[in-house]
Amino acid sequence: MLQGRVQARGSPSEAMRSAPLTRNRSAGEMHMNVFPFACVRPVPDRAAQVAALPYDVFDRASARDFVADRPLSFLNIDRPETQFPLDEDMFAPAVYARAATLFASRIEEGVLIRDRRRCFYIYELQQGAHTQRGIVGACALSDYEGGVIRRHEATRVAKRDDRVRHIRALGAQTGPALLAYHDETVLDAIIDAATAAGPLYRFEDEQGTRQAVWRIDRPEAIEAVRAMFERVPRAYIADGHHRLAAAARVGGALRKAAAASGGLTGTEPFNFILSVLVPASQLKILPYNRIVSDLGDMDATELLESVRAAGFEVESAEEPVEPRAAGIMGMTLRGRWWRLTATERLASEIGRADAVGALDVSVLQERILGPLLGIDDPRRDGRIRFAGGEAGCAAALERLTGRDGVAFSVHATAIEQLFAVADAGLLMPPKSTWFEPKLRSGLFAYEIR
Repeated sequence: MLQGRVQARGSPSEAMRSAPLTRNRSAGEMHMNVFPFACVRPVPDRAAQVAALPYDVFDRASARDFVADRPLSFLNIDRPETQFPLDEDMFAPAVYARAATLFASRIEEGVLIRDRRRCFYIYELQQGAHTQRGIVGACALSDYEGGVIRRHEATRVAKRDDRVRHIRALGAQTGPALLAYHDETVLDAIIDAATAAGPLYRFEDEQGTRQAVWRIDRPEAIEAVRAMFERVPRAYIADGHHRLAAAARVGGALRKAAAASGGLTGTEPFNFILSVLVPASQLKILPYNRIVSDLGDMDATELLESVRAAGFEVESAEEPVEPRAAGIMGMTLRGRWWRLTATERLASEIGRADAVGALDVSVLQERILGPLLGIDDPRRDGRIRFAGGEAGCAAALERLTGRDGVAFSVHATAIEQLFAVADAGLLMPPKSTWFEPKLRSGLFAYEIR
């Protein structure tokens, strides 16, 4: 039925060859350009051993501990400093060279294989009662550069450059970015049809997340996916700003070099970015809570009085406060919990704010963290930590806060708020969204050479 609605235009390779390097779009002409790709992936019986949480959810010590008895985990490749002593410079050329050696070795050993044909894939993650399914493909770099793929977060140079070196060393993008798009019913139907067959992989990982992957390899189905994404006017980065920025930097440099030599066609692999595209309705955002190590020059009583003066009603709470609506926050202080509710006056001011100013994390920063606790730059201030997901839930904050600190639980940012910020060309405060379940690394890699 789906094949009859779409005029096939040829093989996946022909689709890639027709991919434009750049497009001149008016607002009404914008659309996503998503293509099949030749994937490097695990053999089925090693998929569970290879799949790993993203590189940036670990610190250096925990990453090293994790890989100690997991030699096939892709984290060995994503975080190659784990192969060196803790006092080794984790950004040294030898570290990235080790990642390249491990990647090549896994291919030579047959742990990772190269698919011979360009395909799309469907990636499903189930965590408890929640299920999300996305299409894995190669998005046009020009869409990222031209604002068809929209961002909502600033990137840090050091973190971006780490991934730049990693991509250059391996000649591959190894961590897909998570992109969200407004639901498209025909794409949903294509995914439903593709997942009716048996998957390439199905396993449950150590965190209890159930995962499955299907391949879309029939030319007619590939063309249907590619054509239907042309009905999607834009996508939004949900998770992976640094991975996208790094891929774009490497791809841009290779494109410039190819153009200088007169050999640029626009279809080279470096013109595309590995991505998982998920309908917005299937994404789950959890709160990203804040922990401050001390109260600065104030004592607990002064902080409570100052919070009231900042526009909040302050009520004692018997249990950890997990805000169920915007305008409500929790605060744990000296072993007690308080519920902070925006007064009518403050709520009115928030209602007049722009898309960023209306976020609860922005209200917390502008009303309490900055003026009262002196956290003027949360990106760099060592007194603040961020705790997302289950590990940072309200019930855990009291333990994480310690004797002298204070922590705040906030209402999760809504996906509609993320879209509004990105559409306005604005940037959220750091650590505004925590998406779960996290995409695993190692199941999909994209060689750009």
